[in-house]
Amino acid sequence: MGLSASSPSVAVQSANVSVHPQTASPPSECPMHEEKMEGCPMHMKSPTQGAENQNNNVPAHQERAYEYLECPMKSSTSQMKDDIDPRNMMPPPNQMPSQNQPFPLSTIREESSIPRAHSEQKWIYPSEQMFWNAMLRKGWRWKDDDINPKDMNNIIKIHNQNNEQAWKEILKWEALHAAECPCGPSLIRFGGKAKEYSPRARIRSLMGYELPFDRHDWIIDRCGKEVRYVIDYYDGGEVDKNYQFTILDVRPAFDSLSAVWDRMKIAWWRWTS
Repeated sequence: MGLSASSPSVAVQSANVSVHPQTASPPSECPMHEEKMEGCPMHMKSPTQGAENQNNNVPAHQERAYEYLECPMKSSTSQMKDDIDPRNMMPPPNQMPSQNQPFPLSTIREESSIPRAHSEQKWIYPSEQMFWNAMLRKGWRWKDDDINPKDMNNIIKIHNQNNEQAWKEILKWEALHAAECPCGPSLIRFGGKAKEYSPRARIRSLMGYELPFDRHDWIIDRCGKEVRYVIDYYDGGEVDKNYQFTILDVRPAFDSLSAVWDRMKIAWWRWTS
């Protein structure tokens, strides 16, 4: 999350902030502590989805995520497959060190605040090791950068903060539909489209503004209805104390009358206020 690895070069260059390493030790028996959600079910299944499709909707890197959340010392020694998950263009998780890796990296994964569709669990962010391996798969070579373990810790914090901020922006839009979906939305899947600039980004570029360094499309479940959001990521300069440096442009995609109406209403409100 996004929940996936974004631009490696930007992330490495923006990681010059000071953090304290995690000192919390894992529990002795690593029990699972899954809390059951109460009240209105916010992860209802879409009418068009069968049981098999619902089970396959969970990306591979989320299948056993809570094992690394609760039991950070646990790692798989089996050979990971290289199959790409078409739902988010990410391969299965790899918590094993890469070849000639210069230093060990944490396999601890943090829980996000983003509800996972068709589940009572939330999305889990990648570990430092997973992020490192993902950047290597995208062509990054660590020997070309002066990088250290603290940088990877910073990169993970920046990555997670970007996703948390993106979800907050989506919730602002979804407030327009509180009546039809009082339980709130949940995230079904997402995908990176760094080289596929949105029409809005291209228009801004023609007006003299910079192009975004990344783009994600997030598909959410609005109480049984799938809705797509476009997120453009712009470089905002120095990283602040909250590990935020990215300027996010989040809005519903122009692929339905409802989305067009939402954007027209927000544009009017911004203009009149």
